[in-house]
Amino acid sequence: MLRRLVWFPIALVAAVLLVTLAVANRDPVRLVLDPFRPDAPVISMSLPLYAYLLGALTLGVILGGLATWFGQGRWRRTARVKAQDAMRWQAEADRLARERDSSVGSARPMLATTKR
Repeated sequence: MLRRLVWFPIALVAAVLLVTLAVANRDPVRLVLDPFRPDAPVISMSLPLYAYLLGALTLGVILGGLATWFGQGRWRRTARVKAQDAMRWQAEADRLARERDSSVGSARPMLATTKR
């Protein structure tokens, strides 16, 4: 709950800044993707500046998330192996408990007959 209380004002300020940036930078800007002929480019686009900025921000978030995800692959693999080991040991413990219970259950009638 405290995390949400802290996160909400930060997100609200960021949203206000982004909207202000978008309103202030509505004029189209030409992006030329042809370094050899900048005066008559084959590939170019004309978008508002905020579109480029938000696109770069989105691309950065996606690439950062992918880098983090691939970087943590070793830990996810270790967790998966440890979970499989835990399930195997739990199954072994359950099997041994069933064997113990069945051997104790079969030993009780013999004990009951020897006590009489």
